Amino acid sequence: MADEPSCARKLKVLSDRTRLAVMELLMKKPSHVGPLIEALGVEQSLLSHHLKVLREAGLVVASRDGKSVLYRLAPEAKTDSGKAINLGCCQLLFEPGQHPHR
Repeated sequence: MADEPSCARKLKVLSDRTRLAVMELLMKKPSHVGPLIEALGVEQSLLSHHLKVLREAGLVVASRDGKSVLYRLAPEAKTDSGKAINLGCCQLLFEPGQHPHR
């Protein structure tokens, strides 16, 4: 996957429904793991895997917040509208009422 163009790699990462749902939640506000687990209904180990994949793709950043980690969209992924993800080559728009995690 490392030799794929950046946009294609990001689209492949976002083809997973859980990772797409994480991105949608982080578009609204930064979050710790606990609220993400609760909103998505997934195990912590699975969420950790998805967050790692999103970080490696440059879509999510993590920062220390006391004893926990706060996740947020990477600055490059943010858009002015707050309703889309910037992939560099295009923007992925989330339609109101569409919830990939349900």
